[in-house]
Amino acid sequence: MNLPDLSTAEQSQQQAMMALLEKEIRDAGGTLPFDRYMELALYAPGLGYYVSGAHKFGKGGDFVTAPEISPYFGRCLARQCHQVLEQAGIREILEFGAGTGLMAAQILAELECLLPDHPVTYRILELSPELQQRQRQTLRQQTPYLADHVTWVTEVPQDFTGMVLANELLDAMPVHVFRRSEQGVEEQCVTMRNGGLALYWQPAGKELQAAVMAIEKETGELQPGYVSEVNLRLTPWLEMLGKRLRRAVVLLIDYGYTRQEYYHPQRNMGTLICHYRHQAHEDALLRPGLQDITANVDFTAVAEAGEKAGLGLLGFDSQANFLLGCGLEELLAQSDPGDVPGHMVAVQGVKQLIMPDAMGERFKVIALGKELETELRGFAR
Repeated sequence: MNLPDLSTAEQSQQQAMMALLEKEIRDAGGTLPFDRYMELALYAPGLGYYVSGAHKFGKGGDFVTAPEISPYFGRCLARQCHQVLEQAGIREILEFGAGTGLMAAQILAELECLLPDHPVTYRILELSPELQQRQRQTLRQQTPYLADHVTWVTEVPQDFTGMVLANELLDAMPVHVFRRSEQGVEEQCVTMRNGGLALYWQPAGKELQAAVMAIEKETGELQPGYVSEVNLRLTPWLEMLGKRLRRAVVLLIDYGYTRQEYYHPQRNMGTLICHYRHQAHEDALLRPGLQDITANVDFTAVAEAGEKAGLGLLGFDSQANFLLGCGLEELLAQSDPGDVPGHMVAVQGVKQLIMPDAMGERFKVIALGKELETELRGFAR
């Protein structure tokens, strides 16, 4: 990759992150499980990628998300929220990790049109002070008359009733990386070597071994040398949600596969990917704290963990089908073809959201529910 030079602030952050990692590795006896390394690289207080002051989203950051691509993304989600809120008689939305805050602004503006006499309370669960500030700025710019309806929280409220939204949240959960070998299951770890970070394989612990064996019961035995990931934090996270939610629909949007697709024999090097200055690569040890590290989502695991947590499966489909089910074509038809530049921007954005070679098939939408059984319009197709 053609890497830009680090600024003085980035150099300082990198030095502090390396000192933290070196201490963590030393305290752990010489090696860190990859999921712990990923957790520190992304979320270490003041230093991790998602909690530092770095510009992450949009053209000036490292990647672009659906709300930046097209406002129709948030407007479609608002229509799904509208259906649930109306049927359940509730007016609460909770969004996990709102990024720039643009999706929240899009949803609130659309709901203002759909529910003009019934304002919605919108909560954002965001741990990064820098992102909280950016979200406030976006909301003041985009929907100044609705910004007062937004509050920030650092945990899921007890007995929450309403809609729960998370766009590209699960892919940023730390994962264990495993390798099938002739001797059994091995776990990838991070160690220090020659003054730098290095990857290291060691026998997997019992929990990871059990998880891989459960996968193989469904997919067949993985061949020696097969490398992939398991998210062992998914079940505890959904258990927490199951306990905190009283009546809710949880809508999760992310890139990933069903289990059979995820652990397909040809996908033998896993799905771990990093993003840095709009360049995608596989070097997770590069500039820790300054780049994004993600893994695709096993949506079968999401459904199973949700069921164990008391959250029933309400729907699962591609992003394209979900957005079309929420009225994307109807919304696009409101664009004025006479405004050629504006209409072309609208059409191109929609294509990015739904075309199979863009986000349409790669991204999936899964809905889980607790004490709210309804046929969601997004899955009508």
